[in-house]
Amino acid sequence: MKRRNHSLRTRVLLALAVLAASLAIALTTPVRLGLDLRGGTQIVLETRSTPTTTADRAATDRTLEVLRGRIDALGIAEPTLVRSGDHRIIVELPGVQDPKKAADVLGRTAQLTVHAVLGADENTAEKDRTDKTDRADQPDPAAARTLPDESGQPLRLKTADLTGQDVKGADARFDQQGGAGWHVTVYFTDTGRDRWTKVTADAACHPAGDPQRRVAIVLDDKIISSPQVDPSVSCGAGIPGGTTQITGSFDDAEARELALLISGGALPVPLETIEQRTIGATLGDAAISAAAWAAVIGTALTALFIIAVYRLMGLLATVALACYALISYAALAALGATLTLPGLAGFVLAIGMAVDANVLTFERAREEYAARSRPSPRSALTAGFRGALSAIADSNITTLIAAALLFLLASGPVRGFGVTLGIGVLASMVSALLITRVLAEFAASRPAVHRRPRLTGIASTGWVRDRLLRREPFLMRRPRRWLATSAAVLVLAGSGILVRGLDFGIEFTGGRLIEYSTGSPVDPDRARTALTDAGFPRAVVQSSGDDGLTVRAEKLTDAEAATVTETISGLGENGTEKVRDELIGPSLGDELRRNALIALCLALGAQLLYLAVRFRWTFGAAAVGALAHDVIILIGVFAWLGKPLDGVFLAALLTVIGYSVNDSVVLFDRIRELLGRRDRTTSLPRLTNQAILQTLPRTVNTGMGAALVITALAVLADDALTDFALALLIGLAVGTYSSVFTAAPLTIELHTGRKAPRPRKSHPARHRSDVSCEGGSRA
Repeated sequence: MKRRNHSLRTRVLLALAVLAASLAIALTTPVRLGLDLRGGTQIVLETRSTPTTTADRAATDRTLEVLRGRIDALGIAEPTLVRSGDHRIIVELPGVQDPKKAADVLGRTAQLTVHAVLGADENTAEKDRTDKTDRADQPDPAAARTLPDESGQPLRLKTADLTGQDVKGADARFDQQGGAGWHVTVYFTDTGRDRWTKVTADAACHPAGDPQRRVAIVLDDKIISSPQVDPSVSCGAGIPGGTTQITGSFDDAEARELALLISGGALPVPLETIEQRTIGATLGDAAISAAAWAAVIGTALTALFIIAVYRLMGLLATVALACYALISYAALAALGATLTLPGLAGFVLAIGMAVDANVLTFERAREEYAARSRPSPRSALTAGFRGALSAIADSNITTLIAAALLFLLASGPVRGFGVTLGIGVLASMVSALLITRVLAEFAASRPAVHRRPRLTGIASTGWVRDRLLRREPFLMRRPRRWLATSAAVLVLAGSGILVRGLDFGIEFTGGRLIEYSTGSPVDPDRARTALTDAGFPRAVVQSSGDDGLTVRAEKLTDAEAATVTETISGLGENGTEKVRDELIGPSLGDELRRNALIALCLALGAQLLYLAVRFRWTFGAAAVGALAHDVIILIGVFAWLGKPLDGVFLAALLTVIGYSVNDSVVLFDRIRELLGRRDRTTSLPRLTNQAILQTLPRTVNTGMGAALVITALAVLADDALTDFALALLIGLAVGTYSSVFTAAPLTIELHTGRKAPRPRKSHPARHRSDVSCEGGSRA
C-alpha cells in the first residue's frame, strides 16, 4: 500500500509540474500563426549558378542577407527569411497582398557599383524622385544618376567605375589599437584594385569637404556608403593595394550590415521564384473562426459522449482533454512552430484522437472489473492502465511514424500539419497515461466512490459489450467472404482513378491558382467563357462556396494574372476580392509529387517493418494490405467526386493511414495476448473473432469521438477545410471497416496459407490423453 501511495504521489507531482510549465509557457509565449491564417505572401526562391558564380550554401547565405536588407527597407512587420537546403530561400511577408511588388523587391539580382561623385545637386532631387519608378522597372546599375546619400543629400554620380565583379568581399572589424572604432575593410580583385586606385586618385584632387572628393558605393539603386578620400592621399596617387577601409561613426551592427551588403553585392546570385502564395487576411480570420467553433462544439459533443458512456471516469477524462489542449498549445509555442491552416485542423483532429487512449484504458478496466471475484474500482483501473499500455504505445507510435514522414518529406503547410499531429499524439499520451490516471486513481480511492462503484462507469460492461456477449456472433466463420466484399469495394472506388482520372493540385503539377470572393454567385461557365475571350482558353474555373471562384492555369505571369483579375471583377455585382494567389514552379511541383509518392511508400514500409517486429510478419502484411485498401478507396472516391488532390489532401491521407493502423494495432495486440494463453483446441478464426468482439466497444466509442470532431469541422469549416474534413470522414469509415473486415480475415488467410508443419506420429489414445490433461476435460 505504501509503495502504491508513493507511486501516486510521484505521478501527482509530475502531472502538476507538466501543467504548471505548460500554463507558464501558454501565458508568456504566443503561438506564431502562418500566413494562411494572418494573411500575406510567401515566396520560395531558388538560387542559380552562373558561369562565374556557383550557387552554393555560402552564396545562398549571402543572398539571404541582401534580401533581408531589401525587406527591412520596405518596413514589413515580422518578416521571415530562412534558408531551406543549399539553394532555396523561403520568404514570408505578413500583410503584403501584392505579389508583383514582393517579386520586384526580391527577384532582382544584387547589383553593386562604385561611382565617382560629380557634385551635389539640390535641383535634381524632385526629378530623381519622379524618375525613380521608371528606373526601378529597368535599372541600369552602371548609368549616371542622382541619388540621395546616407543623410539624404542628393549626389550626382558618374557612370560606374567598379561593379560587384571587382569586389571579393568585405569584413567588419574593430580597431582596438588606433581607437578608430568599427570600420569596414573591402577586398578587391586584381582588376578592381587598379580601378579603385584610379577612382580614388581622381577624387583626391579635390579639396576636403568637396562632394567630389567622395566615392559612392551603390547597391540596388541606393547609396549604402559614400566615404570621403582621406586627406593623406595625394592627388593622382590614389589608394594602392587590394584593400581599403571605410571608416565612420559605425557601431558593430551597422558595420556588419554594411559588410554583408557589400559582400552580397560582390557575389550576385540569380534567383528564380519557384513558389508564391498570397492569402488574404479575411480567409485566415474565417478559417480560425471556423476551426475554433469546430473545436469548441466538437470537443463539447465528445465530452458529453464520453461522460454518458463512462460517467465519472468520462468526466475526469474530459478534464484531462482540457489539460491535453493546454499541453499541446504550450508545446507549439515552446518549439516556435508555425500554426498553419492544415496544422490547425490537425490540432482539432488530435482532440478526437486523444480520446482513444482513455477509451482503451476504461474498456480494459471494465474487463478487469467483471473478471474479478471481489472487484475494486481502483485495482481494476490500475490493471486497466497496465493492460492497455502496449496497445496505446503501439497505436501511437504508428501515428508518429506518419507524422515524422510528413515533417521530413513535406514542406510548407503540410509539414506544419505533421508537427502539430506529432505534438498532439505525444500530448495525448501524457494526458491519458499521466493526468487521467492521477485523477482516476485519486477519485476511485475515495470512500464515497468505493461504496458506489457504478458511479465510476467501469462497474458495468456497457451496452455494446452486453449485446455482443449475448449474441456472440462468429464474424470470422467465412473470412474469404469479407475479403471478397473488400475487393469489390476496392474495385468500385479504384475504377474512378481510371474513369475520371486524378485532378492533381498545383502543388504537384505546377502552375498558378487564384481564388476570388465575388460577393455574389457567379456561374463558372460564364467566367470560363469570359476568360476564353480574354485569351485564356485553357484556364480551369471552379466554384468555391456560394460566392467564390478559383482560376487555375499552368503558366500565368503577373501581368496575365492582373488581366484575369480584371476579367473576373467584371462578372461580380457586389465587388470582387482576391483572397488567395498561389504560384508553383514546375520543378517544385515535380519534387512535391515525387516526395508525396515516397512518403506513401515509406509510410507503408515503415508500418510493415514495425508491425513485423512487434507482432508477426503476417500481422504486418495484413495491416499494410488494409492500409493500401484504404488509400486506394479514398483516392478513388475523390476521383469520382472530382476533388483535387493537393497538399491538404496528402495531409489527410497520411492521417488516415495513421488512424487506420491504430485500429489494426489494437486488434492485433489483443490477438497476440489471446495467443499467449489459448489452448490448442481454439482455432485462429475463433480466436480472432474473440479479439474482435473484445475490442469492438473501444472501436465504436473511439470512432464516435473522432467522428463528432470531424463532423463539426466539416459542417462549420469554410471551403479551405471542407475537403480535408471530407477525406477524414471517408478515411475514418473505411479505416474502421478495414481493420475488422479486411486486416483480420487477411491475417487468417495468410496464416492458413503458410506451410503447416508435418504432424508427429502418435498413438490415438495418447493423443486423447494429452488433450484431456491440457484442457481439463475430454474434447
